[in-house]
Amino acid sequence: MWQAIAERSRRRARLPVKFSGTLSALEALTGPSRRLKAFSRRIEPKVYGRVGNLEVRLARTWAEIKLAQRLRYQVFYEEMSATPTRLAQFRRRDEDAYDALCDHLLVVDLDQTKPARSGLPESPKVVGTYRILQQDVAERGPGFYSASEFDISSLLHAKAGTHRFMELGRSCVLAPYRSKRSVELLWHGLWTYVRENGIDVMIGCASFEGTNPDDHNLALSYLHHRALAPEEWRCRARRDLYVPMNRMPLDAIDVKAVMKAMPTLVKAYLRLGAYVGDGAVIDHQFGTTDVLIIMPVSNIDPRYFEHYGTPDETKSRIAAVA
Repeated sequence: MWQAIAERSRRRARLPVKFSGTLSALEALTGPSRRLKAFSRRIEPKVYGRVGNLEVRLARTWAEIKLAQRLRYQVFYEEMSATPTRLAQFRRRDEDAYDALCDHLLVVDLDQTKPARSGLPESPKVVGTYRILQQDVAERGPGFYSASEFDISSLLHAKAGTHRFMELGRSCVLAPYRSKRSVELLWHGLWTYVRENGIDVMIGCASFEGTNPDDHNLALSYLHHRALAPEEWRCRARRDLYVPMNRMPLDAIDVKAVMKAMPTLVKAYLRLGAYVGDGAVIDHQFGTTDVLIIMPVSNIDPRYFEHYGTPDETKSRIAAVA
């Protein structure tokens, strides 16, 4: 059964052929004695902070990961324009073989969470999520998800031994919770995770809705002219998928119009000091136009440290109230 599921997931996510997605492959990454942990992840709670009724934590069990997958399905497939496979439509979950290998950051509404009772675990109300893949796990198995769209191998090779990478993906927040507070909670969690694990660079795909790049000429051109990674950090979209981002001259770009058109998440990354890769990629399955985000931790604007914590702090600034 796992072989069939992995094959369907690989076709959908364009996983590298070297990753079979079988249970034996997961054992190779985690060891036979840790088979359960590949699906349960952390059993002990890992809470990074709380503001009011919202808490940011890492998923502890496979059941919590399924809740994140259901949230992703609701946002990507029901609200946006992703096309589900028959399996995804039947289960009403966005899932692939990477989920068992990643850490899953969750924002939980405590007021809507069902407490543990009668031997049953709590059932959290998951309203936001990020999927995180560390470099050492990726390199022992499938590689990074973004490698299916962008040639990141040269960058990883150039920074080998000096920089630790992690990949961010599948970011989404339930519509009623799309507020500054939810986004800040996710960033508190991510930033604390980065410091705990000694991460030097964050990478991942960020998306514009729709598969016609002409609809995003302004924003894509602005990214090309103002945020293109310097040669030291530059990655290019795969040759067979490459869509030019230099679609308008810089002097023809209305910056105010760009900021209105730019996805909120992309703007947030730019404010933090992120670069973008060379070229965009059309993801027909998810109905998006993707750009590669490259965020060296050393680039993060120090103005944010007062709120989120300095690079040498080990705890979230809001952990004390959790």
